Amino acid sequence: MTDLTTLLAPTTVGALTLPNRVVMAPMTRSRASADHVVQPITGTYYAQRATAGLLISEATAVMPQGVGNPNVPGLWSEEQVAGWRVVTDAVHAAGGRIVAQLWHVGRNSLPDFQPGGALPVSASAIAPAGATLLTRGYEPQPVPVPRALETHELPGIVAAFAEGARHAIAAGFDAVEVHGANSYLLDQFLRDGTNKRTDAYGGSAENRARLLVEVTEAVAAAVGADRTGVRLSPENPWNEMSDSDPRATFSTVARLLSEFDLAYLHVMRGKTAGVVEGIRDAFQRPLMLNGGYTAEEADATIKSGLADTIAFGVPFIANPDLVARFRTGAPLAQADMSKLYGGGEAGYTDYPALAGVGA
Repeated sequence: MTDLTTLLAPTTVGALTLPNRVVMAPMTRSRASADHVVQPITGTYYAQRATAGLLISEATAVMPQGVGNPNVPGLWSEEQVAGWRVVTDAVHAAGGRIVAQLWHVGRNSLPDFQPGGALPVSASAIAPAGATLLTRGYEPQPVPVPRALETHELPGIVAAFAEGARHAIAAGFDAVEVHGANSYLLDQFLRDGTNKRTDAYGGSAENRARLLVEVTEAVAAAVGADRTGVRLSPENPWNEMSDSDPRATFSTVARLLSEFDLAYLHVMRGKTAGVVEGIRDAFQRPLMLNGGYTAEEADATIKSGLADTIAFGVPFIANPDLVARFRTGAPLAQADMSKLYGGGEAGYTDYPALAGVGA
């Protein structure tokens, strides 16, 4: 059996002590109500996977303007906080630790989700060419050209993230993760393919990172830097995202974020040599990597010093006991991807743990 002792060893990220370095990555599953309240079944789902060193919740909107998908959760209302409290209680009862990922989708939305049927917002008025999204009724519609946020509106975005963070801690989460990745609002500001602004939030990499830095500073002030993480995806091309120099841009972002004593930085790897290495050089706090790792590759990556933890996404869907399977060398079950979004128990909480395999 392959030696995975480094991957399975304890570590510390900020205020949290983890029993292993296997992190469950955030994955949208669309099981919340129409009012964006998570349901009790979501507590079962996360508790089943609580042997992960850390669970990161599905992306959770911090304000109504930040919603872009049907049946995704929010964290702006008392009802939403109460729904998440059921989830965090279940995770803690199972011995786990869980982080809330804080989300604003930016241009990846439709007027169907926006207050008053308004246009979605972004760094600049640039639509993702050919992209479609589902309405509340699960009907595909083209994504419209967004409205560029006015400079005076940005403090409201920052405040919404900070309030979402406070609500997350009130809901029992152990920490929060600012979602600055995967083509959503903060990523739209970071990358020069979507940010053509001429104010203090556009132009140089430092300026394009300004909104993320302000959000991170406000969230850290609200809940503690040692309970704050940030997620980045320097090269994810989804929904027409691009940057002319991801290594330079994201090394700059990492350097700016290193000024905060964050719990961790969570980075989705790409294919360009030197991007992750540049981030690692600029950010000396715990670094989490994500992106199709095998257990063996994850262990080797941590041993090399490039990362401190590794996040796994799809393997956790069908393997609630993923850590035990890594430990024992048991085979991994395959997920039914047709049941990834929406529905109930099927494809969500009905994947069994292996008999006789302990956590």
